Amino acid sequence: MEKKYMERLKGKYCKIVTKEPGEKRASVVTGTLEDIDYDDGFILVDSSQGLGCLRINTVVAIKPSNKNKINKKSPKAKISKDTKAMVGIGTLIVFIAMILIAAVASSVLIQTSETLQQRARTVGTSTIREVSAGMTIEDVTGYCDENKTLIQYLALGVRPRAGSKDIDLSLAHMSIKYDNLSILALNESLVQSVNTDGKSVFYTPVVSGSNYTILDNVSAVDFGVIVLHDADGSVTNTYGMNSGDKVLIIVNLTALIPGTNGLPAREDIAGEIQPELGSSGTFECTAPAVFSNRIVDLW
Repeated sequence: MEKKYMERLKGKYCKIVTKEPGEKRASVVTGTLEDIDYDDGFILVDSSQGLGCLRINTVVAIKPSNKNKINKKSPKAKISKDTKAMVGIGTLIVFIAMILIAAVASSVLIQTSETLQQRARTVGTSTIREVSAGMTIEDVTGYCDENKTLIQYLALGVRPRAGSKDIDLSLAHMSIKYDNLSILALNESLVQSVNTDGKSVFYTPVVSGSNYTILDNVSAVDFGVIVLHDADGSVTNTYGMNSGDKVLIIVNLTALIPGTNGLPAREDIAGEIQPELGSSGTFECTAPAVFSNRIVDLW
């Protein structure tokens, strides 16, 4: 292009059409024509992409243009505005999603904590009841036959453990171990307070004034109860033991050991009584070598 024409365009905002040698299509550069170096053959253009140089011999045409008009028609400006709007909506959606997620998570955590608290309370209550409840066997007394050769009956002194809840004797079961394992349950018709007629505890009648005693009626599958202390009558009325109560549980060894009709001297016997809930009361004792009296202290 002629130098005199180029000088008139210096400092103006122009649309510059260039075509590199060997290329079929021309390209357009829009910007301010800052300077022209005729010696080296370059023009200096300040475009939207920054300051750059174009070779004079590649310039096909230069056309002055209105910068504001080009910006108004520029699609980049519209794309920029649309992009900002989309980013704003996306941010709002993400923000709302975060609030919803936080609300759901907090709801799940609250429900989980409440469930765990209820389960912990239930487990704690059950554990305390299991640990604190139970029965204790304080002593074991044997009752021999008239010839003092065999122990025919056992009397187990039983009371609730310290701090134990009420114990239902009708739901308790007893196991006796000798030659085999025998399981006994309460005979509810054989529960009576200790007699006050001046006779032995073992002669406690089934019904006051009767000649039939609890010893005569216990069998190989059940046990009887002689109440020693029951301030509120819970044992005799509902078979329930509570704090302060003490009973004798009567076991018929003649029925349990039919081979010898009782426990011989020097023989071992063991057993336990297990309540519905809580710890069981256990005992293990050995019959003495000689029975000096009909009443034998075994444990």
